[in-house]
Amino acid sequence: MKFALFSLVANHPDPATGVTPTQHERLRRVVDEAVFAEELGFDAYGVGERHGEPFLSSAPPVILAAVAERTRRVRLLTTLTVISVLDPVRVAEDYATLDQLSGGRLELMIGKGNDPRHFPLFGLEEDRQWEYQAEKFALLRRLFLEECVTWDGEFRTPLTDVTTQPRPFHARPRIWHGSASSTESTELAAKFGDPLFTANGFHPKKKYADLIDHYRRRWAEYGHDPADALVGSGAGGLYVAKTSQEALDGYRPYFEALMKTPAYQHNKSEFTTLEDKIANGSALVGSPEQVIDKIGDYHASFGHEVQAVSVDGLESGEAREVLELFAADVVPIVRKELPSRVWESQYSRE
Repeated sequence: MKFALFSLVANHPDPATGVTPTQHERLRRVVDEAVFAEELGFDAYGVGERHGEPFLSSAPPVILAAVAERTRRVRLLTTLTVISVLDPVRVAEDYATLDQLSGGRLELMIGKGNDPRHFPLFGLEEDRQWEYQAEKFALLRRLFLEECVTWDGEFRTPLTDVTTQPRPFHARPRIWHGSASSTESTELAAKFGDPLFTANGFHPKKKYADLIDHYRRRWAEYGHDPADALVGSGAGGLYVAKTSQEALDGYRPYFEALMKTPAYQHNKSEFTTLEDKIANGSALVGSPEQVIDKIGDYHASFGHEVQAVSVDGLESGEAREVLELFAADVVPIVRKELPSRVWESQYSRE
């Protein structure tokens, strides 16, 4: 198993003090967190894209460029790029620039987005979000992988013999598909033979396992080798402590604050108590041994090879303590027990 640390750069008040960091402080913390993740041995650091409060992640390529200048090894992921509301030409240019600056450490993750505020903000119709995603991704993929692209579609002006600049650092950069709620995303990933990353955040395991099963089934039906299908997974929270009770007590105020957020309410999570979310959801909250077992349990259903976690919402000092314990007492054991094919060398695309 490989490990990634993700952030949506949510800027919430601290549950204990009620104090909200300044935007400058919160953005600088992201860069510092990425440096710390590299020091701890994480394989990747990811920044998602949101447009509106409380998130400060409207420009992931800018944030990740800052991260690239402070790190040397950790891979840089977009978790995810909201391709449904963006111009594929601009996306190709921005992220190829980041890829060149980082020496080939970028891996895109695309999706239609999980925030309905995106669509009116960009003058788009929410009920056409899946159409936007399919067409814009198909164009982005061509721009990233091909030169002299000629293209005609519904949602932007035609292109004739276009080669976006700069080119990606590698000839065939990996593009992941983020999946949270619909077979539309798993279908797109399977069709193009691309890896899938399940959000695995707000609902019971079966919901996400069914989407992954759909991806694997359609992957084979499209003629791809089943052995080549690649899956990553998120988690619905991280709080590791020496004992399960310490973890429960430490994470409870953060969970209670999370339940009040528009994102939690929009996703209509079935979990109304922390105990329910830990027992029946993907939250990695408990002792190191419990968290190891939870990752193994999900792996048995998902077969995923990358595990992503996030400490968004935790106070910065507490987040560092949680990450240190996770990296010291969880990561080495899971890595040994659950091998992964991805990121075997610095510039590997396998």
